Amino acid sequence: MGSFIQNQILGMQWLKTLIGKMLSAAGFDIENRFGGSLHFFLYDVIKITILLFVLIFLISYIQSYFPPERSRKILSHCKGFSARIIAALLGTVTSFCSCSSIPLFMGFTTAGLPLGVTFSFLISSPMVDFASLILLTSIFGSKIAIAYVVLGLVVAVTGGTIIEHLHMEDQVADFIRNGKSVSLVEEKISQKQRLVSALHSVSDTLKKVFPYILLSVAVGAIIHNWIPEDWIVSLLGRKNPLGVILAVFAGIPMYADIFGCISISESLLAKGALLGVVLSFMMAVTTLSLPSLIMLKKAIKTKLLVTFVSICVAGIILVGYFFNAFQALFL
Repeated sequence: MGSFIQNQILGMQWLKTLIGKMLSAAGFDIENRFGGSLHFFLYDVIKITILLFVLIFLISYIQSYFPPERSRKILSHCKGFSARIIAALLGTVTSFCSCSSIPLFMGFTTAGLPLGVTFSFLISSPMVDFASLILLTSIFGSKIAIAYVVLGLVVAVTGGTIIEHLHMEDQVADFIRNGKSVSLVEEKISQKQRLVSALHSVSDTLKKVFPYILLSVAVGAIIHNWIPEDWIVSLLGRKNPLGVILAVFAGIPMYADIFGCISISESLLAKGALLGVVLSFMMAVTTLSLPSLIMLKKAIKTKLLVTFVSICVAGIILVGYFFNAFQALFL
């Protein structure tokens, strides 16, 4: 049953077979480079779009029960290490884009929540959301997906703990540190309003990320069918012990969520890249995208920004080497 769910429901192997038969019937040879690339592109675009629609609808519906004011109240009742754990867990049911997480981080900080708590949330929100668990399960299997989420939460809680103990409150922008938090009255929302709002979120998200999905899948198709396997192995395989570090710094300048980099990661793994290299690349893209860092620079000062990036980079690299070392247990 587990294999059926992973392969046929989440992985949609039936869709891959169907598209292959349709292309063959149309006269394409899916065994050659061009036909194989077209097969990969159509299958991944349709599969990711379907998953995106379903997951964003579910996430948006769940988020309707955790508006910023309710999340702030939940966190305000927790203290110390437990508060950072709750913040990291709350990050998994909120916005999956790093740029969308920053306004919430600013609001929580203005409300007076401890800096370590708000940074645990900021790290967790884009890195280990519900979408990543389902999408990674569909591509890599449940063991890898669960380990990825657990280690991501560890990075988030550890990062928040380090920042908390560094006492860097003075490194928050003055307009946030001295701002006044406004308590909002939580509106009661009907089930119909929740469903309509979730559908709107799906539409808005698709408009924003679909071009990146097309680009990502196109790159994945090129890697999958045109790049020699020896190149990938020599650069990102066991022959290069610095592959994880290279993947992290290659991922930072990119702007994408997990939907926008999953096809590239899938193709790299199929071509011989190590598992830790692929997952650390995904973590870097989703957590440390350059646009989000530019936005974050408006909210915190340089010293704290460098500390945040350094903690995330170190944590992601350690996660990457962990998956490399124990790859045989997961694949």
